Amino acid sequence: MSNLTRWEPVREMMTLREAMDRLFDDAFTRPINMAGVSGLPAIDLYQTSDEVVLRAALPGLKADDVQITVTSDVLTLRGEFKPAAEKQEATYHIREQRFGSFERSVMLPTDVQTDKAKAEFENGILTITLPKAEAVKPKSISIKAR
Repeated sequence: MSNLTRWEPVREMMTLREAMDRLFDDAFTRPINMAGVSGLPAIDLYQTSDEVVLRAALPGLKADDVQITVTSDVLTLRGEFKPAAEKQEATYHIREQRFGSFERSVMLPTDVQTDKAKAEFENGILTITLPKAEAVKPKSISIKAR
């Protein structure tokens, strides 16, 4: 036996107050995912069996413009995007190029050997490779049969 529910179009219509509440909830409670909007560089962080790798998009910067520090299990990137020369006689309609200093810290997923870390900067992409500490690398144990 099936239950039939009477369709009531008034109940299905959203009131103006509900629509405004939804608008404000969506506008102010959703996280901002776009790196350009937040001013922080976009990053990828992954690990393999031997190392932890962080890749950061830093367009327009040079290797000397970025400082990298690792303290305990936190890796921090610091730098500054410098503004381009502004055209005084121009009227800007859109201005999305970011400028100013930034600091981005991420928690590392495992212990690493900071003294063997490597950093490379190519085409605006910073790649930091951190070898895992020997204590956290997977070890294989051989089984002896009797």
